[in-house]
Amino acid sequence: MTPDQVLAEFEKAGALLKGHFILSSGRHSDTFLQKALVFQYPKRTAKLCKALALKIKAKVKKPIHAIVSPAVGGIIPGYETARHLGVPAMFVERQDGVFTLRRNFQLDETSNVIVVEDVISTGLSSREAIDAVRKTGAKVLALACLVDRSAGAAKFDVPFIPLAKIKIQSWEADKLPKHLVGTPAVKPGSRGLK
Repeated sequence: MTPDQVLAEFEKAGALLKGHFILSSGRHSDTFLQKALVFQYPKRTAKLCKALALKIKAKVKKPIHAIVSPAVGGIIPGYETARHLGVPAMFVERQDGVFTLRRNFQLDETSNVIVVEDVISTGLSSREAIDAVRKTGAKVLALACLVDRSAGAAKFDVPFIPLAKIKIQSWEADKLPKHLVGTPAVKPGSRGLK
C-alpha cells in the first residue's frame, strides 16, 4: 500500500479535517486526521493494518511476541495489526498520568514487542508507551504507525515504521498563523481522558 493510498483511505472516510485543532501535544494545527472515522469501518481498518503488518514483517527479522498500543487511539489499529501478525494485542493506559500496562497483561524480559500507534505528531505518547513497555523488562523491537504526520521530524530510539508520512504543520499556542488567530479551537484528541 503506497502512502497516497493510505491517505486516500482517510479522505474516503471523511477523516482529513480542516479547521483549528489543539493536538494531544498541545500544539495547534489547521489539519487533523480524525482516525476514529477510519476505524469505524472494519474493512478499511483491516486493509490499513494488514499493510502495516506486512511492512513490519519486512523490516523486523526477530520474533514478535506482542503488540502494545497506547490507549485510547492506538487500541484498534494495535489489535488489528496484531491479528494480522498472529500475536496478542495489549495496551497501556494512563494511571496517575503515566502509561502503565494494566488489566493483567503480562510481558517480561523474554518478550519482543512492537509498539503500534495510529497517527504520530510529536511522538510524545509513543515515547511514553515505549518507556512503559521497557519497565516490564520487555524489548521494544520497533515503533510502527499508520500515519506519521511529522514527516520524519519525530525521533525515537527504536526503528520507526510508518505506513505513510505527511507533513502537517503545527504551531505553539502563542505563535499561531494569521488564519488561526481568533478562530475557535477544537481539541479532538484523547490525551485528556481519565
